Amino acid sequence: MNFAPEKQQQVIQVHAALIVNVVNALNDPSIMPGLQEVLKASAENGWENLVNAIQKIIKGERDSSLLKGLDEEDSIIVDAILRGIQNPGSLPDPNQKADASMAAPMFAQLIHAASTGDAQALSTLGSMAEQMSNTQGDMARFSTLLKPMVDGERDVDKLCSKIGPQGESLVVSILSELAKLDSH
Repeated sequence: MNFAPEKQQQVIQVHAALIVNVVNALNDPSIMPGLQEVLKASAENGWENLVNAIQKIIKGERDSSLLKGLDEEDSIIVDAILRGIQNPGSLPDPNQKADASMAAPMFAQLIHAASTGDAQALSTLGSMAEQMSNTQGDMARFSTLLKPMVDGERDVDKLCSKIGPQGESLVVSILSELAKLDSH
């Protein structure tokens, strides 16, 4: 997957809390134990390469060799952490909501890739679903729709029966993007 600059921003925004927590933990050792718990859970959920790179950053490594062996999404996250260390002003705002207009194409790409057997895309969706399931409202309910979409469900009424208008709008946008991807 080759992410355009706007999709890179979307990846950064989705993982803003992690990026900011890593940089903050380097400056405030009191939050390092909490970060290590998050990293341990991330590694257990299939993000070993990303966690290994972050552990190297914590130990003081800062060169581009950290990006070797990472997929594109992990590389974007590690690069954002390194830029944040050099220039804290470049850090994303973890409280800013990701742009929904960018979310639909990103989700569609991941769903399409996962449905064609891309293990990394499936792992990424699983992690995202897990994060969303810990929220409230539409996002938590939306997280339960990812697997049916990966499995080929495209019936908007079936998918949207238990979510509100905002979630329904996202699902409709994703299905529209999937239709484009499926036709190629």
